[in-house]
Amino acid sequence: MNALSAAKDLLDRLRHGRFGFRLTEDMSGWHEFLPGRGPEGRLPFSFHVDWGVDRLGDCVARDGGLHFVQSLAGTVTVGGLCGPVPCQGTLDLRYLADARLVYDFTFTANDVKYRWVGQKVNVRPWNLPVSHTTCFGTLTEVKSGRLVSRGVVHFRLATVPAFVLSARPVL
Repeated sequence: MNALSAAKDLLDRLRHGRFGFRLTEDMSGWHEFLPGRGPEGRLPFSFHVDWGVDRLGDCVARDGGLHFVQSLAGTVTVGGLCGPVPCQGTLDLRYLADARLVYDFTFTANDVKYRWVGQKVNVRPWNLPVSHTTCFGTLTEVKSGRLVSRGVVHFRLATVPAFVLSARPVL
């Protein structure tokens, strides 16, 4: 493919929404098991994930709502349960729908499948340093639906440069 046809292909992809992006995000904090579900006290909880879309048009919510669903994959570490294990799910950017960002992913530890749902809430332009950096989450067993733990993870401001530099186009 010569340069002219490559440029035409790129313009066609841009015009028809056939391009996307990926970002890498790290969040860390703590969680506490419910009584009888694991060790007592606050334990570390963190995840390192890539999220984004291959085609920007594909992330528009299928329910007609004003939110954008991105695929997410990476690793999660849950103190008292598992070291880094693979996770996958979605990140739902719900800025216009209800001012939330929702991380929803599953992983397997000790032959049990778990689901973690975390939410950054009250996301408004005037409180970005708090709303974009604080994520409240719950961990449940997928099969039983039983709540296992609750916690809070943070997007550390020190990771902003790495986050911004992780942005990459998908063409």
